[in-house]
Amino acid sequence: MAKQLHVELVAVEEKVWSGEADMVMARTTEGELGVLPGHAPLLGQLAEPGRVRIKLPGGEQVAYEVAGGFLSVNEGGVTVLAESATRVSVTEQSH
Repeated sequence: MAKQLHVELVAVEEKVWSGEADMVMARTTEGELGVLPGHAPLLGQLAEPGRVRIKLPGGEQVAYEVAGGFLSVNEGGVTVLAESATRVSVTEQSH
């Protein structure tokens, strides 16, 4: 089982973020989803408005507001394909 996920966050025009992560959290049309290393393959439609949070090794998190798109999980990691993605402060999360 992999210890980290390789994550790609891609908007229509550009690669927004790429790197290794401990966990990816996103809201899909099916509900909130947390992806850890070794997760079963899946394809989910991102909910709108949506937020993708990426937990980095060491505990730091990065977060992006995303509009439209999909989240794909496979043996290579996680790919988020969004129409747009804007970085936001993690402290702006609503609980």
